[in-house]
Amino acid sequence: MLFTLPATALTSSLIIRDYNGTWQFTKGAILNQAVTLGLKYGINKSRPNNNGERAFPSGHTSTTFQSAAYIQKRYGWKFGIPAYALAGFTGYSRMNAQMHDGWDVLAGALIGIGSSYLFTTPYQKEHMDLTFSSDSESIAIGFKYKF
Repeated sequence: MLFTLPATALTSSLIIRDYNGTWQFTKGAILNQAVTLGLKYGINKSRPNNNGERAFPSGHTSTTFQSAAYIQKRYGWKFGIPAYALAGFTGYSRMNAQMHDGWDVLAGALIGIGSSYLFTTPYQKEHMDLTFSSDSESIAIGFKYKF
C-alpha cells in the first residue's frame, strides 16, 4: 500500500486531467514527508521489536493516510472510504509486525490527514457553484458552471 495508494491518487488525477488536484496532492505529500522525517530523526524512538530506531511517527501510515485524505477530500467519500480502509489496514499491519505501536500509527495518520487537508479542495466545487439568497420580497437561486 505504501506505493499503491499514492500512485493511485496521483495517476487518477492525471488521467482525468485534474492538474490542480495533482499539484494539491504534491504539496500535501511534500509536507507530509517533511514533517514525518523531521519527527523521526528529531525524536528517534526505538521500535517495539527493538529492531531499529525512528519509529515515531509511522511513515507508512502517514503516506497512506495522506493519499486517502486527498482522495476523500478531492473526490468524495465514495472513493475515500475504500482508500481509508486500505490506509487503516496499513497502520494495523505495521502494529501487527511490531514495527510500530498505536501512538506511532495514530501520529502518522494525523500527520497524513492534516497535510492533505491543508492543501486539498473538493473537485466539484471548482466547476460548479449553487447559490441561494432571499429577502422579504424575492428569492434568488443561482447556478454557475465553469468550463
